[in-house]
Amino acid sequence: MWKPNQPGSNSPSTPEPTRPTPPAPSYEAPRAAATGAGPVTTTGEQATIGKSLVVKGEVTGSESLYIDGKVEGAINLPGNRVTVGRNGQVAANIVAREVVVLGKVRGNCQASDRVDIRSEGSLTGDVIAARISIEDGAFFKGGIDIRKPGGTDLKGGSAQPAAEPEKVEA
Repeated sequence: MWKPNQPGSNSPSTPEPTRPTPPAPSYEAPRAAATGAGPVTTTGEQATIGKSLVVKGEVTGSESLYIDGKVEGAINLPGNRVTVGRNGQVAANIVAREVVVLGKVRGNCQASDRVDIRSEGSLTGDVIAARISIEDGAFFKGGIDIRKPGGTDLKGGSAQPAAEPEKVEA
């Protein structure tokens, strides 16, 4: 019987190679834009409303939100991102920094930065944002009011009188 610790064995004993440990991921928080857009939260903190959950009422907070269930009422997350997932159904007015629509939204969206309606998404309501993106295949019915960053607050007041919003129907 072969014993590895016996002197005079023909095969040299090689230690098991050690695997280098990967460096710990470092995360640098995004810096607020020079336009004074206000506080920006890290994308690492995101709450989720799962497929089987139904929320009726007002949703407020200070972290980003991913909705895959149903929400009825109001969503007020002014410095954060609201993402409506493919299974998400929202019947609410949304106030956020960024709104991404992959599911169905019935209500007005007010974003200090941008509104994205992806190809699977559906938005019925008015949009007030600095930027908007509507992919091919997406459904949108409502008005669009593009406001320059810093020119408005999220309560509807503006630094300059705004022109009548252009109505766009798709």
